[in-house]
Amino acid sequence: MSTQNNMSVYILCGGLSSRMQEEKGLVLFKGKTFIEYILEAVLLVSTNIFLVTKNDTYKQFGYPLLADVYENKGPVGGIYSALNHSENTFNLILSCDIPNINTAVLQTYLLDNNNGNAITYLKDDEQEYPLIGVYSKTLTPSFKEAILADRLKLLSLIKSLDYKTIQIKSKDKNAVKNINTKQELIALSQLK
Repeated sequence: MSTQNNMSVYILCGGLSSRMQEEKGLVLFKGKTFIEYILEAVLLVSTNIFLVTKNDTYKQFGYPLLADVYENKGPVGGIYSALNHSENTFNLILSCDIPNINTAVLQTYLLDNNNGNAITYLKDDEQEYPLIGVYSKTLTPSFKEAILADRLKLLSLIKSLDYKTIQIKSKDKNAVKNINTKQELIALSQLK
Protein backbone atom coordinates (compact mmCIF):
# COMPACT_ATOMS: atom_id res chain seq x y z
CA MET A 1 0.00 0.00 0.00
CA SER A 2 1.61 3.25 -1.07
CA THR A 3 0.91 6.75 0.08
CA GLN A 4 -1.03 9.02 -2.24
CA ASN A 5 0.45 12.47 -2.05
CA ASN A 6 -2.07 13.72 -4.58
CA MET A 7 -4.58 13.54 -1.72
CA SER A 8 -4.55 15.58 1.47
CA VAL A 9 -5.94 14.35 4.77
CA TYR A 10 -7.77 16.74 7.08
CA ILE A 11 -8.78 15.59 10.55
CA LEU A 12 -11.50 17.78 12.06
CA CYS A 13 -10.47 18.29 15.68
CA GLY A 14 -12.79 21.17 16.44
CA GLY A 15 -16.25 21.04 17.87
CA LEU A 16 -17.60 21.79 21.28
CA SER A 17 -17.30 18.20 22.55
CA SER A 18 -20.21 18.98 24.86
CA ARG A 19 -21.27 15.35 25.23
CA MET A 20 -17.75 14.04 25.90
CA GLN A 21 -16.98 17.00 28.21
CA GLU A 22 -13.38 17.13 26.99
CA GLU A 23 -11.55 17.61 23.70
CA LYS A 24 -12.49 14.45 21.79
CA GLY A 25 -9.31 14.09 19.76
CA LEU A 26 -7.27 14.11 22.98
CA VAL A 27 -9.37 11.50 24.81
CA LEU A 28 -7.17 8.64 26.02
CA PHE A 29 -8.08 5.13 24.98
CA LYS A 30 -5.79 2.23 25.87
CA GLY A 31 -2.78 4.49 26.36
CA LYS A 32 -3.13 6.61 23.21
CA THR A 33 -5.25 9.58 22.21
CA PHE A 34 -8.01 9.21 19.63
CA ILE A 35 -6.01 11.41 17.26
CA GLU A 36 -3.00 9.08 17.45
CA TYR A 37 -5.11 6.12 16.28
CA ILE A 38 -6.43 8.16 13.36
CA LEU A 39 -2.95 9.39 12.42
CA GLU A 40 -1.70 5.78 12.36
CA ALA A 41 -4.52 4.86 9.98
CA VAL A 42 -3.88 7.73 7.54
CA LEU A 43 -0.07 7.69 7.49
CA LEU A 44 -0.13 4.88 4.93
CA VAL A 45 -2.63 6.85 2.84
CA SER A 46 -0.91 10.25 2.56
CA THR A 47 1.83 12.33 4.13
CA ASN A 48 -0.13 15.55 3.51
CA ILE A 49 -1.89 15.56 6.88
CA PHE A 50 -3.47 18.59 8.56
CA LEU A 51 -5.35 18.96 11.84
CA VAL A 52 -8.27 21.38 11.59
CA THR A 53 -8.15 23.09 14.97
CA LYS A 54 -6.81 26.18 16.67
CA ASN A 55 -6.07 24.26 19.88
CA ASP A 56 -2.28 24.41 20.30
CA THR A 57 -2.32 21.19 22.35
CA TYR A 58 -2.45 19.35 19.01
CA LYS A 59 1.00 20.71 18.05
CA GLN A 60 2.52 17.81 20.01
CA PHE A 61 1.62 15.44 17.15
CA GLY A 62 3.86 17.27 14.69
CA TYR A 63 1.32 18.09 11.96
CA PRO A 64 0.27 21.55 10.77
CA LEU A 65 -2.76 23.05 12.51
CA LEU A 66 -5.40 24.80 10.42
CA ALA A 67 -7.82 27.15 12.15
CA ASP A 68 -11.38 27.41 10.85
CA VAL A 69 -11.92 30.26 8.41
CA TYR A 70 -15.39 30.75 9.91
CA GLU A 71 -15.54 29.78 13.58
CA ASN A 72 -18.36 27.82 15.21
CA LYS A 73 -19.85 26.56 11.94
CA GLY A 74 -19.61 22.88 12.82
CA PRO A 75 -18.49 20.23 10.33
CA VAL A 76 -19.57 22.37 7.35
CA GLY A 77 -17.15 25.06 8.54
CA GLY A 78 -14.38 22.53 9.16
CA ILE A 79 -14.75 20.96 5.72
CA TYR A 80 -14.82 24.39 4.09
CA SER A 81 -11.59 25.35 5.89
CA ALA A 82 -9.96 22.13 4.67
CA LEU A 83 -11.09 22.50 1.06
CA ASN A 84 -10.19 26.18 0.99
CA HIS A 85 -6.68 25.32 2.23
CA SER A 86 -6.05 22.24 0.10
CA GLU A 87 -3.97 22.23 -3.06
CA ASN A 88 -5.27 18.79 -4.09
CA THR A 89 -8.43 17.90 -5.98
CA PHE A 90 -9.44 15.12 -3.58
CA ASN A 91 -9.22 15.30 0.19
CA LEU A 92 -9.85 12.69 2.85
CA ILE A 93 -11.92 14.29 5.61
CA LEU A 94 -12.16 12.52 8.97
CA SER A 95 -13.61 13.38 12.35
CA CYS A 96 -11.37 13.04 15.41
CA ASP A 97 -13.68 10.67 17.29
CA ILE A 98 -13.16 7.40 15.36
CA PRO A 99 -10.32 5.64 17.22
CA ASN A 100 -11.00 2.26 15.58
CA ILE A 101 -10.56 3.52 12.02
CA ASN A 102 -7.86 1.67 10.11
CA THR A 103 -5.98 1.94 6.84
CA ALA A 104 -7.65 -1.14 5.33
CA VAL A 105 -11.16 0.29 5.76
CA LEU A 106 -10.13 3.64 4.30
CA GLN A 107 -8.33 2.02 1.37
CA THR A 108 -10.85 -0.71 0.57
CA TYR A 109 -14.03 1.30 0.76
CA LEU A 110 -13.11 4.92 0.13
CA LEU A 111 -9.88 5.30 -1.76
CA ASP A 112 -10.29 2.33 -4.10
CA ASN A 113 -13.88 3.39 -4.85
CA ASN A 114 -13.44 7.10 -5.38
CA ASN A 115 -14.63 7.38 -8.97
CA GLY A 116 -14.64 11.14 -9.27
CA ASN A 117 -17.82 11.97 -7.36
CA ALA A 118 -17.58 15.31 -5.58
CA ILE A 119 -18.24 13.51 -2.28
CA THR A 120 -17.85 9.84 -1.41
CA TYR A 121 -18.48 8.72 2.15
CA LEU A 122 -19.22 5.60 4.17
CA LYS A 123 -22.43 4.22 5.62
CA ASP A 124 -23.57 1.03 7.29
CA ASP A 125 -27.01 -0.48 7.65
CA GLU A 126 -27.88 1.95 10.47
CA GLN A 127 -26.30 5.30 9.75
CA GLU A 128 -24.21 7.46 7.45
CA TYR A 129 -20.69 8.72 8.17
CA PRO A 130 -20.13 11.91 6.18
CA LEU A 131 -17.06 12.63 8.29
CA ILE A 132 -15.32 9.58 6.88
CA GLY A 133 -15.26 10.73 3.31
CA VAL A 134 -13.44 12.05 0.28
CA TYR A 135 -14.37 15.59 -0.76
CA SER A 136 -13.43 17.43 -3.94
CA LYS A 137 -11.87 20.87 -3.77
CA THR A 138 -14.39 21.92 -6.42
CA LEU A 139 -16.97 22.04 -3.59
CA THR A 140 -15.25 24.98 -1.87
CA PRO A 141 -17.74 27.58 -3.21
CA SER A 142 -20.75 25.40 -2.29
CA PHE A 143 -19.56 25.05 1.30
CA LYS A 144 -18.81 28.77 1.57
CA GLU A 145 -22.25 29.61 0.22
CA ALA A 146 -23.86 27.27 2.77
CA ILE A 147 -21.93 28.90 5.63
CA LEU A 148 -22.89 32.40 4.53
CA ALA A 149 -26.54 31.31 4.31
CA ASP A 150 -26.22 29.58 7.72
CA ARG A 151 -27.18 26.19 6.22
CA LEU A 152 -25.04 24.11 8.56
CA LYS A 153 -26.69 20.68 8.45
CA LEU A 154 -23.96 18.64 6.78
CA LEU A 155 -26.08 15.79 5.39
CA SER A 156 -28.63 18.23 3.93
CA LEU A 157 -25.84 20.10 2.17
CA ILE A 158 -24.22 16.89 0.89
CA LYS A 159 -27.50 15.62 -0.52
CA SER A 160 -27.86 18.79 -2.58
CA LEU A 161 -24.49 18.04 -4.23
CA ASP A 162 -22.90 15.24 -6.30
CA TYR A 163 -22.33 12.45 -3.79
CA LYS A 164 -22.02 8.70 -3.46
CA THR A 165 -22.27 6.52 -0.35
CA ILE A 166 -20.42 3.26 0.07
CA GLN A 167 -21.94 0.56 2.26
CA ILE A 168 -19.42 -1.11 4.55
CA LYS A 169 -19.65 -4.74 5.61
CA SER A 170 -20.99 -5.49 9.08
CA LYS A 171 -17.57 -6.76 10.19
CA ASP A 172 -16.19 -3.22 9.71
CA LYS A 173 -18.91 -1.36 11.63
CA ASN A 174 -16.73 -1.03 14.72
CA ALA A 175 -14.02 0.74 12.69
CA VAL A 176 -16.28 3.66 11.75
CA LYS A 177 -18.11 4.09 15.05
CA ASN A 178 -17.69 7.57 16.45
CA ILE A 179 -17.34 7.93 20.20
CA ASN A 180 -19.22 10.94 21.60
CA THR A 181 -19.79 10.17 25.28
CA LYS A 182 -18.01 8.64 28.26
CA GLN A 183 -20.55 5.77 28.14
CA GLU A 184 -19.63 5.04 24.52
CA LEU A 185 -15.95 5.13 25.50
CA ILE A 186 -16.57 2.56 28.26
CA ALA A 187 -18.50 0.36 25.81
CA LEU A 188 -15.64 0.64 23.30
CA SER A 189 -13.12 -0.40 25.96
CA GLN A 190 -15.13 -3.56 26.58
CA LEU A 191 -15.25 -4.44 22.84
CA LYS A 192 -11.53 -4.74 22.23
